[in-house]
Amino acid sequence: MREPVPGPSASGSVILDLGPGVGALVLHAPPEMDGREIEVSPLGGGTRAHRTHSRVRPRKTGGETQYAAVYPQLAAGDYTIWEDDVTPAAAVTIEGGQVTTTCWPGTAINHPPPPGGPLLAAGPGSPPR
Repeated sequence: MREPVPGPSASGSVILDLGPGVGALVLHAPPEMDGREIEVSPLGGGTRAHRTHSRVRPRKTGGETQYAAVYPQLAAGDYTIWEDDVTPAAAVTIEGGQVTTTCWPGTAINHPPPPGGPLLAAGPGSPPR
């Protein structure tokens, strides 16, 4: 049975569970990755570490459409972002009580943050938060 593919999300349609020791990740991706599921796992756990996944979807904020996978509840710590089952693509640090934003390797967000939409805002060259 195929899992239904949700449509684009709008500003405010993602609920994040932030607090002490728990953060979230917004992983920006290019439009051609729409629909792809990307896994993350705690860093150092090897290729068999417990992973969680999220689907890259269009995210509408203001008049802009960005593509991103959102991981709404991750324990604070260092994570591997996986290219495939065995190839790490990047590493990221999740801070408790914060939303960390980063881009898929080779991807830059080339537009200013949308008004009222800081969740999906990242400027070119912005370091992960």
